[in-house]
Amino acid sequence: MSIKAVLFDLDGTLIDTERCYQIVWPKAVAHFGFEMTREQALMLRSLGRPFAPRQFKEWYGDSFNYDEVRAYRKELFEELIAREGLKLKPYAEEILKYLKERGVMISTATATDEERTTRYLTKVGLLDYFDKICCATQVKEGKPSPDLYLYAAEQVGFSKDECIAVEDAPNGVKSAAAAGIRTIYIPDTNDDEAAIDGLYYKKMNNLLELKQLFEQ
Repeated sequence: MSIKAVLFDLDGTLIDTERCYQIVWPKAVAHFGFEMTREQALMLRSLGRPFAPRQFKEWYGDSFNYDEVRAYRKELFEELIAREGLKLKPYAEEILKYLKERGVMISTATATDEERTTRYLTKVGLLDYFDKICCATQVKEGKPSPDLYLYAAEQVGFSKDECIAVEDAPNGVKSAAAAGIRTIYIPDTNDDEAAIDGLYYKKMNNLLELKQLFEQ
């Protein structure tokens, strides 16, 4: 396998923020008089526009103001990370340094917008490893649509066959697979994997195992 670029999801893959979202989404929803289960919160991981607003409408009806609730969720998230800080997933910096030393292009492919992606990567000391910052806000549709991964592959300047995607959640795996990019799935939580069975190239336990792809 000749890999020229690695396209990384951010939340739950490089930065340990998914646990934060599982806290703040239910709180934000409750603030506006609704209730969210843990299973519903898990379904939102990497879910982008227009899919997330549709999902909320399906759950809560037309009276639910997605933009208002999401804005409040962002406030709660910022307050949480201000208190607790941002933590890296195991081996995040090690694998980025390894890839950089091998001359592999590195890009994000994240549902988080460009301002926050840049700020979070700066905060955890990883920004300088990245050649490109690609976010769902830069494309028509977010995950699980293929748009973001197609855009990221275009930005790094390599064919889909020369890229791999690294994802932690089913919506991200669906997105990369739909783009025709081989996907490494490193679960951040215990998912029902039936929906993505056969979609990912390899399942790994942690980021350091990515070295296997370059040392075969």
